[in-house]
Amino acid sequence: MNTFPDLPRSGHRRRPRTAVKALVAVTAAAAVAVGGAWGAGLGPFAGESGPDPDAMAEARAFLADWAAGRLPDAAARTTRPDRAQDVLSSFTAGLDLGKPVLTAGKPVEDEESGGRAVTVPYTARMPVTGLGTWTYAAKLPLRERGGEWKVDWRLSLVHPRLSGTEKFRLEREETEPVRADDRAGRTLSAAAHPSLGPVLAQLARSTDGGGPRGAVLLVDRVTGEVRRTEAAFGSETPEDEGPVRTTLDARWQAAAEQALEQAGGKNAALVALRVDDGEILAVANSPADGFNRAVSGTYAPGSTWKIVTSSALLLKGAVTPDDVVDCPRYLTVGKRFQNVETSAHPGATFRKAFTESCNTAFIGLRSRLGDGELGEVAKRYFGVGQTWHVGVPSYDGSVPEPRDATEKAASMIGQGRVQANPLIMASVTATAVSGRFHQPVLVAGTEDTTGTEPLPPRVVTQLRTLLRATVTEGTARALAPLAGEVGGKTGTAEVSDDQENNGWMVAHRDGVAVACVVEEGVTGGGSAGPVLHALLSAAPRS
Repeated sequence: MNTFPDLPRSGHRRRPRTAVKALVAVTAAAAVAVGGAWGAGLGPFAGESGPDPDAMAEARAFLADWAAGRLPDAAARTTRPDRAQDVLSSFTAGLDLGKPVLTAGKPVEDEESGGRAVTVPYTARMPVTGLGTWTYAAKLPLRERGGEWKVDWRLSLVHPRLSGTEKFRLEREETEPVRADDRAGRTLSAAAHPSLGPVLAQLARSTDGGGPRGAVLLVDRVTGEVRRTEAAFGSETPEDEGPVRTTLDARWQAAAEQALEQAGGKNAALVALRVDDGEILAVANSPADGFNRAVSGTYAPGSTWKIVTSSALLLKGAVTPDDVVDCPRYLTVGKRFQNVETSAHPGATFRKAFTESCNTAFIGLRSRLGDGELGEVAKRYFGVGQTWHVGVPSYDGSVPEPRDATEKAASMIGQGRVQANPLIMASVTATAVSGRFHQPVLVAGTEDTTGTEPLPPRVVTQLRTLLRATVTEGTARALAPLAGEVGGKTGTAEVSDDQENNGWMVAHRDGVAVACVVEEGVTGGGSAGPVLHALLSAAPRS
């Protein structure tokens, strides 16, 4: 039962919306998708069944290997491994494709084969580097031979128009990059601010003011004659309407790019935005010329999500900061959960559990929230999962209702299928300390069509106190030496069994909220902490 007095009853729950918008936003879905410890049985192939479980398992494995770039492994699952590897490799390299998102559909059994042939339709979203996403539908045939299922190799399974007589060719047409100014009228360029390269390219496409254009063409293998245009990217008639006025601050942007040097060469991203209006001051990524993971990435936010979980618990009076919640070393809910470095805090209060980022304490409170309440609070008060209009393509978060007890336990600590990025978590932090969600914007004058409600003042006061205590006495001590009243929260998010954890940290000071993720950073305090310390040390103070 939904026990929030002002939330819709369970019969009126709204379905979470995943707002992955255009262009390279889908790249991150494959690049940083949920994996390993949280991905088993989840993701784009979840909930499907087929005529033969072994056939479906092989189909899923082939698509997963292809999506992850494990082309030799994908090819080995076919009836023609050598040929398959050559074609998959040339297809990817020749069309300059990033990691795709391959979504399986409902399988169809070939009745005439006596159950020994199955066809799995799938949708392919192929990110063409620097241009956009090429989306198409194809079919994956499988056959059982000698008791073993294999993908029945043929060119058409890669794309229905790929054949022995026709292939694809990528053509690019480079144009002048968009001109953009920061909030004070200072010119922004990728030369001065390398992390803005992808952002300026996205602005060009969003404003039809220029940027790269190109097309994927179907051509004759012998003559090179163009048969048709499969996908076109970019504006056909760009017009120069003057510089795009952004909300960025060149001083914050410079500080952000320099701060990411503390990530030690790891993939990382950060966002800084104003608390009172959501205007984005800086967007920085490492590598600087790659994917805009700060805005379009999809990550498990780990323990930084405990800001939202705490809000949900405090909103309904399910806990107070002084309540004893305990923090054992381990807690089993379908699987064994543990705290970072397997720490334990017997007899801990909720305040202590928050400041020390105790996973088991938060999981132990899961029964005090209905299955859909965490997602409802995230959407209703924090805007997460609504459609944002930032000014460039963005991923706006997802908090699906958990499908079982283990997934609900995981969602309490920002794992499972909870997805966010630095833009979202900077916004979450801003909302927590101000009490009101403001849609983040990067282009001045961008319309906000979201609808949220303010957090009650008592909850805001409690959240501010918890965030401050995490800096002064908890896991965000890396920020304690900074001047001013700094609040923060660390996060450590599992990725897979063979990858180190991602490190997170969020913080606020002087009306600015910031968030950083360092891929395979191991811990938030150890990896993202130095980045945010460097940023807040160098950025201008209001």
